[in-house]
Amino acid sequence: MSQTLLVRYGAIPEVARFACQLDQPPGRHDRVVVLSRRGPELGTTLEALRPHAGPGGTSPESASPVDAACQVVRRATAEDEARHAELRREAQRDFDQWQRRIREWNLELELLDLEWTLDREKLVLYVLGGRGAETTKLALQAAAAGLAVIEVQPVGPEGPVAVQGGCGAGGCGCEH
Repeated sequence: MSQTLLVRYGAIPEVARFACQLDQPPGRHDRVVVLSRRGPELGTTLEALRPHAGPGGTSPESASPVDAACQVVRRATAEDEARHAELRREAQRDFDQWQRRIREWNLELELLDLEWTLDREKLVLYVLGGRGAETTKLALQAAAAGLAVIEVQPVGPEGPVAVQGGCGAGGCGCEH
């Protein structure tokens, strides 16, 4: 049975809708592995959304469907938790080095945190501020230096800054 779950994920938490096809859906506060727009990540379930008819007989979920790429993959295992903790320690060890790079590249950005996706395919750099030229320069400098595949995630006073635009601008994300 297909169900839509709200899941919190990320070092600087985001909440998004994820499709869940598991035989026994996870309960509130269960740890899960999700496939987000960034890749596989560890998350915590918050709530199962109940489909109900709104005005005109349509459900709110049909009005704003979950992105097909945003899926609950499985309940988190002890191995998933250990991998997440190992990657978290690695990210913390690398924090000062990334701060140095940002200064050396003369970027006016404040690094807040960083984290790896569970498959270690992408490094997410959380920076203070909105999307703009400086965040683009950071991504380009990292690519030119042959460093990890990174995603620069700006963070504002209310949390992560939403991705804007179409697919070319990185806007193919999960429904928030």
